[in-house]
Amino acid sequence: MVQPLYSATGFAVGVLVGLTGVGGGSLMTPLLILLFGIHPATAVGTDLLYASVTKTAGSAVHGFNRSIDWRVVRRLATGSVPMTVVTILALSQIGINSPMVREAITAVLTVALLITAAALVFRETIIARYASRVSAMPERQIGIITVIVGAVLGVLVSITSVGAGAIGVTALILLYPKLPTTRIVGSDIAHAVPLTLAAGIGHWFLGSINVDVLVSLLIGSVPGIVIGSYAALRIPETALRLVLAGTLVIVATKLALDLHHVPSNGVAVTAIVTH
Repeated sequence: MVQPLYSATGFAVGVLVGLTGVGGGSLMTPLLILLFGIHPATAVGTDLLYASVTKTAGSAVHGFNRSIDWRVVRRLATGSVPMTVVTILALSQIGINSPMVREAITAVLTVALLITAAALVFRETIIARYASRVSAMPERQIGIITVIVGAVLGVLVSITSVGAGAIGVTALILLYPKLPTTRIVGSDIAHAVPLTLAAGIGHWFLGSINVDVLVSLLIGSVPGIVIGSYAALRIPETALRLVLAGTLVIVATKLALDLHHVPSNGVAVTAIVTH
């Protein structure tokens, strides 16, 4: 059943993703947890499949425009996909709906949001300081570091659904400063497809997917992304990144406060819409 409130949320996040290129997982998962009261594991799993569908569409466009560096995508996926499988297996052993997993997801999500916000705010500073040093490294060493970055993203995205956007793009700009921005973004989006799909399928088998919410989000997000992408030509990117970073800090603070006030018996937040 399509639920208008979820579709409206999907539309709003879709517009923001279209405007800035990031913010999907960074905002959607916290919104599902804080606004709708959905269990963190279900929020993460649902958002991962939501991201895999939207990123597939984005990859098709970038592939058509030849703005994907498949060498970079392969390196990232070599690290991310195996670590995604390992992380999902670890979650299955602990118990996806256990209070410990809920607290772990919320804590890691809080840290990931703060890192994402920092990457958005200080991206130019980081690149200016370190890009030249990194570009002087041997190609083989850059390849190994790219695989390691992919592995880190695999763990982060599998647990929180956050990281493939701002963090991934910033890392790629540092490692491949000579690549055009469009190819950096295209490669990051293309890599996000197998990463979010593998993690989303894993969460599906763990039972942490809400199909009704997923469909409702996608109905809103598709037109939102189209409108956001069109409007991006008319709004300064720096201003948008700062607004998004500020939003992420506020959300991370709220999550941290909620985690701090979790009852001692560890009762998890229940989903408003069960699956």
